[in-house]
Amino acid sequence: MIKKYLHTRFRVSDMEKSIIFYRDILGMKVVEQKISPRGSKLVFLSFPDIDCELELCSFPDSGSVQVPEDLVHLAFEVDDLNMCIEKLKEARIPITEGPLESSKGTRFIFTEDPDKYEIELMQYRV
Repeated sequence: MIKKYLHTRFRVSDMEKSIIFYRDILGMKVVEQKISPRGSKLVFLSFPDIDCELELCSFPDSGSVQVPEDLVHLAFEVDDLNMCIEKLKEARIPITEGPLESSKGTRFIFTEDPDKYEIELMQYRV
């Protein structure tokens, strides 16, 4: 059966803007870039010491990405939510919801990547 989760693929409309968001804002590292046999550009990103990747895919001249309204989000745990909020503000990336706090003390916000994929950043109470 299934051994492990490997990656999630997002189609993006502007690869460079997406790389900047995931690399420079969220801190992911580009681990591989290539052109697929069908001509799409593929970029794989991951966090250090995490055995899972985000695959960004862009097709030449395919236009903007239409993200379904009910698409679930990606969630990432962070060490310092306040620092993340400041980094997003400095980059002029809007926080779409939050900061909020769960009944267990977990603080979180929502933002969006350049194609409007929803991203949740969470800081667990220590």
